[in-house]
Amino acid sequence: MPDLPRPLLLVGGGKMGGALLEGWLGRGLPPTEAHIVEPDTGRRAALAGLGPVRLHAALAELPDSLKLAALVLAVKPQVMDAVLAECRAIAGRSGFVLSIAAGKEITGFERVFGSDRPIVRAMPNTPAAVGRGMTVLCANAACGPEVRSGAAALLGAVGEVAWIDEEELMHAVTAVSGSGPAYVFLLVEAMAAAGRRLGLPAELAGVLARRTVAGAGELLHRSDQSAAALREAVTSPGGTTEAALRVLMRPEGLERLLAEAVAAAERRSRELA
Repeated sequence: MPDLPRPLLLVGGGKMGGALLEGWLGRGLPPTEAHIVEPDTGRRAALAGLGPVRLHAALAELPDSLKLAALVLAVKPQVMDAVLAECRAIAGRSGFVLSIAAGKEITGFERVFGSDRPIVRAMPNTPAAVGRGMTVLCANAACGPEVRSGAAALLGAVGEVAWIDEEELMHAVTAVSGSGPAYVFLLVEAMAAAGRRLGLPAELAGVLARRTVAGAGELLHRSDQSAAALREAVTSPGGTTEAALRVLMRPEGLERLLAEAVAAAERRSRELA
């Protein structure tokens, strides 16, 4: 894992921002090298519990002399435009800008900071909160190998990373990976409901569904085999699993439903952009 860029500024200390900060500190970033701007008093208090990081209620509190290796923007997309205007000066004193705001394209940041400013756009997902995130990154032409390495280190502190060259693919990334955890949680809900319909007590049905999906995910995580190979390994000819898969894998089954769902998410991502 490359060294984390330092010092750095995190604007936005919500769930994802907090997960990133916790990951950075866990990877050895000195707390005093982390500046965080978070207007919410309760969130600042929670972040203070992670260590002696430098907390600020507003960007105006930052010293004019502060120079950064990285400026990380972790605010909601709907407030990003207002934040960018305030960040113009500090971005000019930063090695690169990294945004994790869904739907906000690199050209929008270039209009504010200039196309010569190294800018990286990232799409992480919520398992970053437990160090199992999956993040896809895309960089503008001003980003060299050092910037790309630094951005990968920042997101790699909370999971796996991958790069794409075509920013247009971020819509598909959002639909598959960004929204993907919700699909898995819905699967757990559906399995538990099916168990209840078969007479299982509600609490037991919930535990069985939750632990089965979590355990299968961990098995997939640790295994070198493909998902298809693992599925085939647990499917005995003529057995119960095969009977269930006949239903799930019929033409109008799970694959078609997921394809339609992911396509709908991808379309919505384009609309929001």
